Amino acid sequence: MSKFIGYYESPIGLIEIITDEHFLRELWFVDKIQETTVQPEILKKTLIQLDEYFKGERVKFELDCVLEGTEFQKSVWNALSEIPYGSLVSYKDVADSINNPKACRAVGNANNKNKIGIVIPCHRVIGANQSLTGYVGGLDRKQWLIDHERKHKKIALRQK
Repeated sequence: MSKFIGYYESPIGLIEIITDEHFLRELWFVDKIQETTVQPEILKKTLIQLDEYFKGERVKFELDCVLEGTEFQKSVWNALSEIPYGSLVSYKDVADSINNPKACRAVGNANNKNKIGIVIPCHRVIGANQSLTGYVGGLDRKQWLIDHERKHKKIALRQK
């Protein structure tokens, strides 16, 4: 498998995007550019959709992704993908949605292992007491993403 790397300078930091020829594989916040490669169509498409998202023009990503993890983790990530733009849910809500109501901590752990942040919106999951909890990109970025989506939520309503 060939690996392709590109970068997007978002309002909240540099994002590294890793794809193969056809699928998005990883999307992370990083401190600096390490390496860039040629850009297959999936990488170009990811860059365009990230730009649209950060401009407040896109509420749902339409990217082919590879989810690498356990079946449980994949079920959590699929559930995260169903959280509406601009909405927040608790870890318990996610556990309930995958028919495993006692798995709140495991849901949190799966959230932490999400390699495709923003596209698979783990930032939309908060604590049961409405508090911000862990986010691999940092709580400041999580809050920014939540505020950004709230600000642009009217777009989501128009696109339905």
